[in-house]
Amino acid sequence: MLDTGDDAPEVTAADHSGDTVTLTFAEPTILYFYPRDDTPGCTVEAEEFDTELATYRDAGVAVYGVSTDDTESHAAFREKYDLGVDLLADPDGEVAAAFGVPVEGGAADRVTYALADGEVKRVYRGVDPDGHARDVLQDLVDMGIAAE
Repeated sequence: MLDTGDDAPEVTAADHSGDTVTLTFAEPTILYFYPRDDTPGCTVEAEEFDTELATYRDAGVAVYGVSTDDTESHAAFREKYDLGVDLLADPDGEVAAAFGVPVEGGAADRVTYALADGEVKRVYRGVDPDGHARDVLQDLVDMGIAAE
């Protein structure tokens, strides 16, 4: 698993709309891996990142959720919960592998990466979804990565 100070890999994946997205992580970005769409903990995490999304954007930080679900599942998940957060499909586990995130039983572990300037700034393992989005944003401000 990548750790603080490691170079961030460039990754390409389809988003919830089926559009191809390539991320280089030059700009501040949160990449949060989660096990499955429309499950209790994953829904809490997605809704909380969505609630904070405007604040993240105002602070100059992009947010992407990644799971091994496909684009159709992501689209349905976003629609069901009226989410605005961008979700990347990683059905083959390639994005997870690039970050060293374990995939067990077809589901990625819950891990969040704070990235900027092409490197890993912080890694959050064993994430508790409740309050996580707010805590990460505060950490980014405290580290000087995000504007207040």
